[in-house]
Amino acid sequence: MPAFYHNFPQNTLKCFKGYNLLWHVAAIILTYILVTSGFDWLYYTSTRNPLLQSFLYPAVRLGGRVPIIAPIALFVFGKVRKNMKAVGTANALGQSVLIGLLISSLYKACTGRAHPLRSLVPDAIDISREFLFGFMRGGIFWGWPSSHTTIAVAMAVTLLVLYQKNEAIRYLAVLYALYVGFGVSISIHWFSDFAAGTVFGTVIGTVVGKSFRGSIAEENKKEEGVP
Repeated sequence: MPAFYHNFPQNTLKCFKGYNLLWHVAAIILTYILVTSGFDWLYYTSTRNPLLQSFLYPAVRLGGRVPIIAPIALFVFGKVRKNMKAVGTANALGQSVLIGLLISSLYKACTGRAHPLRSLVPDAIDISREFLFGFMRGGIFWGWPSSHTTIAVAMAVTLLVLYQKNEAIRYLAVLYALYVGFGVSISIHWFSDFAAGTVFGTVIGTVVGKSFRGSIAEENKKEEGVP
């Protein structure tokens, strides 16, 4: 799948260059404000509602499976139907997932943040401010930012860039990203993990979407017979 690696190193680095680097700084500042102001803990204690959690918790599984299934299914569909636009979209989504995983894992490895599941009752001690800064002091499975959110938003924004005139795709992409983001924010992540993941995912999706937009447009012209 060579097209999957289209500008992959350049796109990964571009996520940290120029104005994009400022967005990383903004995500860090936003997290600092949400943590030190006590908003993270307030949000956590305010969302211990069984009905709310039963509605949003499936987002954890959805956010873990869709990034794997969707690009593969779309790629196979495109190959079978000889729809190169679908193939290109699958490659773009796959790359946004991979870059999202790499960037979020890098931050997690360096921040080692405690996760909400360590506090199982509303009156437990506030652990929202616990970070283990360093390298791999807290692993990369839990922590800041939310990988689920980063990847979901990256996929959604990639689609928004590629399909600017398709309202159905745009609305579905945004709804998916919001459902996953809010879902993990009331279960396995703090609100600031969700907020930072949204910022990082937007940066990644914009970079990847713009990178693939030209090649997908060319394939679309070929299929329509436009010279």
